[in-house]
Amino acid sequence: MTEYLRLDSAECTLILELPQGEAPLWRYWGLRLPDGVLPPQSLRETRPTPSFSPDFDQPLSVFPGCGAGWFGESALLAHRDVRDWSFQATQCRVEQADGSATVTVFDEVSQIEVIIGLTLNAVSNVLAIETKLTNQGNAPLNVQWLAAGVLPLPPDAAKVHSFGGRHNGEFVPVADQLSRSTWRRENRRGLTSHDRFPGALVEANGATYGAQLAWSGNHAQSIEWIDDGRFQWQFGEWLAPGEVRLAPGECLTTPELLATCAHDADRVAQNFHAAIRQRLTWPGGAMKPRPVHINTWEGFYFEHDEDALKDLADHAAALGIERFVLDDGWFHCRDDDSSSLGDWWPDARKYPNGLKPLTDHVTGLGMEFGLWIEPEMVNPDSELYRAHPEWALGVSGRAAVTARNQLVLDMRRAEVRSYLFDCVAALLRELPISYLKWDHNRDLIAAGDRAGYRDQVLGSYALMEQLRAEFPDVEIEACAGGGGRIDAGIVRHTHRFWTSDNIDAVSRLSIQRGFLQYFPPELMGAHVGASPAHATGRQQSMDFRAGVALPGHFGVELDVRTLGESDRAQLQHWISLYKTHRDRLHSGKVWRGEAGDGLYWQAHGEADNLLLLVYRIEPQSWRHAPLLKLPILDAKQRYHIDGTDYDGAWLISTGLPTKPLKAEQFLLIEVKAI
Repeated sequence: MTEYLRLDSAECTLILELPQGEAPLWRYWGLRLPDGVLPPQSLRETRPTPSFSPDFDQPLSVFPGCGAGWFGESALLAHRDVRDWSFQATQCRVEQADGSATVTVFDEVSQIEVIIGLTLNAVSNVLAIETKLTNQGNAPLNVQWLAAGVLPLPPDAAKVHSFGGRHNGEFVPVADQLSRSTWRRENRRGLTSHDRFPGALVEANGATYGAQLAWSGNHAQSIEWIDDGRFQWQFGEWLAPGEVRLAPGECLTTPELLATCAHDADRVAQNFHAAIRQRLTWPGGAMKPRPVHINTWEGFYFEHDEDALKDLADHAAALGIERFVLDDGWFHCRDDDSSSLGDWWPDARKYPNGLKPLTDHVTGLGMEFGLWIEPEMVNPDSELYRAHPEWALGVSGRAAVTARNQLVLDMRRAEVRSYLFDCVAALLRELPISYLKWDHNRDLIAAGDRAGYRDQVLGSYALMEQLRAEFPDVEIEACAGGGGRIDAGIVRHTHRFWTSDNIDAVSRLSIQRGFLQYFPPELMGAHVGASPAHATGRQQSMDFRAGVALPGHFGVELDVRTLGESDRAQLQHWISLYKTHRDRLHSGKVWRGEAGDGLYWQAHGEADNLLLLVYRIEPQSWRHAPLLKLPILDAKQRYHIDGTDYDGAWLISTGLPTKPLKAEQFLLIEVKAI
């Protein structure tokens, strides 16, 4: 009798077939099936042997190997000095608990053990997969590829949606048709990157599949057609040659793969939001209302003046701003981006009495104080580099390649992490710092004589973990030239992402909608910048800039002392409005839509109590503005909107009329069930 493993959440079902002495076979992953539904017969019973094929059928398993009759992409590429390169499970043990299972497969020939953890969360409907490989042989094992997870996609999977981009232009949508040609995306930049987000969505008939790798380094994903018409989707770390060599008994554990399936992209996003929220660890155990920021970067850049910054703090507090973040330029001899990274003590020229007078002034106004740091980097022109040039990553015999005039510290070294911990800890002990903006302003090129990209990531994680253990009340923002390190791995160590260095509101609208596909809005740093925008030169009204920043973790990044009376009053109004609505913006669900003719909408909250944000990006070209169809509502419910009552069925099928908007204008509408 064929045995099966079935895991269910409210919206998803996973079914594996459990043949004896083999890795479990994928039978189903997708939308929730009725209780009790299982395959009526084993997979091989439904598949007569085709011509010119092995006599023993090798269907898609949770861990397909190479060299044993499976001709698709293998979940493992490894060898012991050119031997033991093939893998086929000869033993398998499956242990099931509530909502989870552990699959242990062992190959007696290659002496490799693989343990695959599968957890389908009942709250988020997200399947978490993690794979651990152990070298049980008596010689080192060289690993080139180890899939974090292997997922089946149905034959009607038609299109894959991913993101490209660059610095100042993150989350650029890319759509590709699926076919018999393999679709593959690789990132080799050493951190998550601006241009290869480690996730994607796949459209199928009536369902949308989403997956993302929880990892802040090199990564790869591929979707391959297999010869029963289905597709296999693999994720894992991209490993450089020789990067992983396991001694006998040593293990390699992959990052988590998070995957879900739903009826549409918004529901996939909501599932991911729930999963990410479960992984966050907030000071005090729960998220407090996300405080309004002011960040000094675009207002001051490197031109720090203590009295001017105190004056800025006075003006910020008067506007209702709750957190003051001092950005780059505060530390030893730092006048531009050419020097001083690594010298993490206050610049005595700019701050003759240290930072304490400024921090005391800020906190005396009732604001929190935050500080920018970039611990993983060093400038060749720095006290640290002159003392320890060997701490910078490089390759022997090759010239060091700088970017933004900086090199990368070797985070694999315990002495490097110890130095950085001591520097940052000294600041945190001396000053009332409750927030660190943690930046990473370059790609990683040279990763040592033996490639150490993954160990570099693990070293950075370890430093963050050590600081958070010692200072549990401090929040950390993940930044990498804006959105270069946004992923579900670093979210276990941080509390906010700086979404992009581009604060232009039109650019930000697209960037933020991409971000929200994978991460909840309370993590999305969203600031009101200057006009003209520093990144693009475009001019936008205060209302539009604030309206785009409103649904995220709201902040201000300009010199508010220079605002005219009208802009100051408008900004103060938006800060107050954000405080009124932030709990609803940051605790419920998110939906995104387009009405046509340059009109976009976004809804936050629950379906019976929504904040509807409407943005016009381009001048109206239709004679009459399009209606906003709101499929998220209940057809049987009535709703009160701007003094008028509507049937939900009408708003779903026909839509909500809105007043005409000019280009780059914004509306905020409340939708309440009655």
